[in-house]
Amino acid sequence: MASLVKFDRYNLIPLSATSLCACPCRPFSKRTLTLAQRSPKVKLNVVLHGSASVFPVRLTRIYIDRRVVAGVARAEPESLDESNAKEEADKGNMLPTVKDSLSEQQHKSSQLRKRIVFGLGIGFSVGAIVLAGGWVFTVAVAAAVFLGAREYFELVRSRGITEGMTPPPRYVSRVCSLICALMPILTLYFGNIDVSVTSAAFVVVLALLLQRGNPRFAQLSSTMFGLFYCGYLPCFWVKLRCGLAAPVLNTKIRAGWPILPGGQAYWTVGLVATFISFCSIIAADTYAFLGGKAIGRTPLTNISPKKTWEGAIVGLGGCIATSVGLSKIFSWPASWPSAVAFGFLNFFGSIFGDLTESMIKRDAGVKDSGSLIPGHGGILDRVDSYIFTGALAYSFAKILSLLYRV
Repeated sequence: MASLVKFDRYNLIPLSATSLCACPCRPFSKRTLTLAQRSPKVKLNVVLHGSASVFPVRLTRIYIDRRVVAGVARAEPESLDESNAKEEADKGNMLPTVKDSLSEQQHKSSQLRKRIVFGLGIGFSVGAIVLAGGWVFTVAVAAAVFLGAREYFELVRSRGITEGMTPPPRYVSRVCSLICALMPILTLYFGNIDVSVTSAAFVVVLALLLQRGNPRFAQLSSTMFGLFYCGYLPCFWVKLRCGLAAPVLNTKIRAGWPILPGGQAYWTVGLVATFISFCSIIAADTYAFLGGKAIGRTPLTNISPKKTWEGAIVGLGGCIATSVGLSKIFSWPASWPSAVAFGFLNFFGSIFGDLTESMIKRDAGVKDSGSLIPGHGGILDRVDSYIFTGALAYSFAKILSLLYRV
């Protein structure tokens, strides 16, 4: 006499009605077995058809997840009250949906709180590091580069990417991560990136050629892109912050700056350009997120389905407004068209870096590059908007300094 018990709204498990009877030798016809959960323990009631008697059956050693809500065992379909059975099943099916929804809302709320708290902490810390400059700024960039390079090579070795290519050996990935971390320091010491890039490329190619087995071109291409993406591009932030030492004139903050931290000469083009660029990127990400949530309708690209054209336009406006507003405070750039152009370059580099990292993660089949920062994911998830922007900001500031002698 076969029956069915429904668990978690999806699985139907065959059940023998006689197996639930305390005395299997006695006939057990015309009955409805209803399993209802009102606590973490299972409560099983046996209801005999045509009688008001209820025989509780205690299951002291069986525990189930809270999503297991209702089960119905049926012996003879014609003997059931169809309306009552359907009503009980509907009640059981609605409860896990509500619980799942509440749990999902609580998880999102918790993630948002973590994102805000850690985001503010990171923002103030980065602001202090940018203001300090010199070796403090360079070492911080080198640390971020090392962690980002480790995450990048782990993504390259992931299942999604390695199905179409041969990843580089693990020891080569570690050597490349270390080389990427040294590149900002070499940039500060030598004043340019040529030496560090050339040396890094030579070491990587040598390591690939000396590995066991036959080297593959996919290994070389993914490794060289990692050096470019994680090592070469971030070095422009060092060149921008520490290399452009020309003082910014006519700024109010410079006039009132105390002598101990460096006096008026402390506020250089590199410091101001780096600070405005960082603030513009933050504004672009924030306004794009809020705009996409509020009015986002048209997908921007298939690489990142959650990004919309409406959010991108709002982010562009916020980025340019931040750039223009800060240029009035720091008196750099001197003209508002230059400030608008600087804001546009910051937004373009920000969204380009974001989409590039999204493409890598999509091929790797992961949502986040890591779990280093609670609420934000990995280090690449946090700095992807800055990777390409440094080169654009440095080029703009360098050209502007040569043209206007700002």
